[in-house]
Amino acid sequence: MSSNRPFFLPRLGHVLAGLLVFLAGCSSLPTIVPDLAVRGPPVPLSGANGPLSAAQSKAILARLASRGQATDIFDRHLAVEEAIVGSPLTTGNNVLLLQDGPSTYQEMYSSILAAQDNINMETYILGDDEVGQRFARALMEKQRQGVQVNLIRDSVGTLNTPSEFFKQLVDSGIQVLEFNPINPMQTRKEWELNQRDHRKLLIVDGRTAFLGGINISSVYSGGSFRTGSRSKPVGGAESSPEWRDTDLELKGPVVAEFQKLFIASWQGQKGAPLAARNYFPPPVKAGQMVVRAIGSSPEEPYSLIYATLLSAIGSAETSVHLTNAYFAPDPQLLDTLEAAARRGVDVTLILPSQTDSWLVFQAGRGYYDRLLRAGVKIYERHGVILHSKTALIDGVWATVGSTNLDWRSFLHNYEVNAVVLGSDFGQQVQTMFDKDLAASDRITLEQWEHRPLDMHLKEWFARIWEYWL
Repeated sequence: MSSNRPFFLPRLGHVLAGLLVFLAGCSSLPTIVPDLAVRGPPVPLSGANGPLSAAQSKAILARLASRGQATDIFDRHLAVEEAIVGSPLTTGNNVLLLQDGPSTYQEMYSSILAAQDNINMETYILGDDEVGQRFARALMEKQRQGVQVNLIRDSVGTLNTPSEFFKQLVDSGIQVLEFNPINPMQTRKEWELNQRDHRKLLIVDGRTAFLGGINISSVYSGGSFRTGSRSKPVGGAESSPEWRDTDLELKGPVVAEFQKLFIASWQGQKGAPLAARNYFPPPVKAGQMVVRAIGSSPEEPYSLIYATLLSAIGSAETSVHLTNAYFAPDPQLLDTLEAAARRGVDVTLILPSQTDSWLVFQAGRGYYDRLLRAGVKIYERHGVILHSKTALIDGVWATVGSTNLDWRSFLHNYEVNAVVLGSDFGQQVQTMFDKDLAASDRITLEQWEHRPLDMHLKEWFARIWEYWL
């Protein structure tokens, strides 16, 4: 199973499964209307040597703004984001943008081989295939060398991975924690079947972190800008394309914030005490990037990533460029995108043209008409299974992570994203966006209004289930 969707959701013929999901808890997205004109003290920044003074924080933000487009996004948005998220902006980081499986896996693998003290990995899918076995061998070898390896794997995401695969890891000394076990007899807390760990996070020695959309599976082992295939999409071209994804490699003080998120997940799942290791080495400046780590969970009053994205789009002045794999937006996100387009912001979405989740795909398409009428530009990426989750606002506010633009990510999943500020990184994301745009087909209102009746019916059916998708 290569899909990121929980096993009981794409196969909705099973009434019992739907009932279990319903009983697991129905919640709703909050109404978040931040005061985008908020004014207050400068947003606090945290560096390698601890908190920065107000003057230092103001100077850094002013320097970032002066190198970007003419926008007061740093005055308006950051104050709102700070109030919503609470985690610090950190300076002195290095951020490497990684595209697709081959480059991401190579950097992750090299970092694992260089580990000296500890490796923490949190993943949704860990497959028993060529890629999964390669990572397993590397992790077991490091454990034998005395490096403590701790692994959180989602119970649904790893449903098709044989228990023998994880037994070999445990036998080598690796601590393996199954997140929200499907089997209620194995749960360590109340049974929460519908709450899944969708995070993809690797932290090595507390100094290097990887995050994004890529699971540990061979379906990602090909580059998305060439022909060839290892996966089989649902409802697409006969020849199955590669998977197109995006990740980040981060070094610097922000890594400690991701380490905190991993440990909080472990403790929240009541895992065995972690072996004593140097999980928080003294922070060292690694670059010039300003980054915020954001984790979200269904146990919080609202998704921090959702609220942050809404505030970013709401304060956008020139552009909102979103690339996302699973698009089934809630009413407030729709309103925010439409409002941005109507006030003259270039709102452009790159969405899949084929997918591994038919229902989410059709549910998202059901909103095309409304968005196109508001002036939102919609493109569908052809030739690949689009799995990226990125956003770029005004060319200076960027986020990459595991979060999809759907109800599942905002309500039911544990997710993790990084927000990177500044025009230098923003230009890298824009270049990547432009490259995907060139490989996409634009959807026009006139074209969409003349789509076949069966497409209307598919969209209507999918919309019924979008809350649980």
